[in-house]
Amino acid sequence: MATGEETGQVTGTKDKDYNLIWFTEACLSNALRLETYVQDADRDGDSELAEFFRRAQGESRKGAEQAKALLRARLGG
Repeated sequence: MATGEETGQVTGTKDKDYNLIWFTEACLSNALRLETYVQDADRDGDSELAEFFRRAQGESRKGAEQAKALLRARLGG
């Protein structure tokens, strides 16, 4: 079986559920990473860049919250 064809037999998790879990983690990880970028920009006095990263961080948080809501609904929690 090719890697791109795994449908839950190996992981025990359906692809679409795994994808949603992965997306949630990626959004949260991105929000954490962007915090470092905000701090770097603030330290260098670049308020424009810091604000850009804050907006991006907000979008990552929003994506994570939406994904978590879908997970709760789909996984029955």
